[in-house]
Amino acid sequence: MTEPRVPGAEDDDAWVDLPCGEQAHVKDFDLGMREYDCSCGETHAVVMDMHPPSRFVPEDIVAVLKEAVTPAPEDEFEEFGTPHLMGAVMEQLPEDIVAVDESENGSVGYALLWVTDLEARELHEVVVELVVELMDHAVSHADDSGTESEFEQQMQEFDVSEFVDSYRAQRDFDDEYDTPA
Repeated sequence: MTEPRVPGAEDDDAWVDLPCGEQAHVKDFDLGMREYDCSCGETHAVVMDMHPPSRFVPEDIVAVLKEAVTPAPEDEFEEFGTPHLMGAVMEQLPEDIVAVDESENGSVGYALLWVTDLEARELHEVVVELVVELMDHAVSHADDSGTESEFEQQMQEFDVSEFVDSYRAQRDFDDEYDTPA
């Protein structure tokens, strides 16, 4: 005979080891969260798998990335998205980010969670820099040298910090749904 269980009790011991060395319970992270105020005194950026890539870059760039980037066949995600962006961040800053797979835990509302040692704005800059690098790499493979030189010219004028300030001002990051303002 099976023993009765309390729903959600199986995750009572589900903890996230944060990059700062502290721990937080998996239920401390809710769907609308973009930052976590940690007991270490710092604020950590929080990203979940269902957060759209447009959290970091405009929809038209996301559309180009989805069309241009083909995930590997063994990848469980069919199109380019936030997990790919966060994978790139993890490659760049492996000591500053923790990835948590809670796909088997139906009580938290997310499958993948990333908590960084960076604040949300710092993470935003890192993601934009990585997207620019990805675009630069793609343009370098273009058959049209004019496209490559035009892109390089535009990138010389592009200021990541200024872009992030402008993009964050256009979006309502205090709203739990992270919708354009």
